Amino acid sequence: MTLEILTPDKKVYEGQVTSVTVPGTMGSFEILNNHAPIISTLEDGKLTVRGAKDDVFFIKGGVVEVNNNKVMVLAEGITHR
Repeated sequence: MTLEILTPDKKVYEGQVTSVTVPGTMGSFEILNNHAPIISTLEDGKLTVRGAKDDVFFIKGGVVEVNNNKVMVLAEGITHR
């Protein structure tokens, strides 16, 4: 599946991944291939990307949308670990 991480300033990440774990408002959850369509608000916390190379980001709130194996994270702020 494809992941895009965007902030108001720039595109932080774009690529193929196997899973993404995000800090949802009601608790963290993992998004895998063929996940049902969803839109969720995000809290400040750790966003973990798993793929050919694993990455960890710390986001400052935002929204995630999943549709047709495309995950889009719109973060208010982000730092790469």
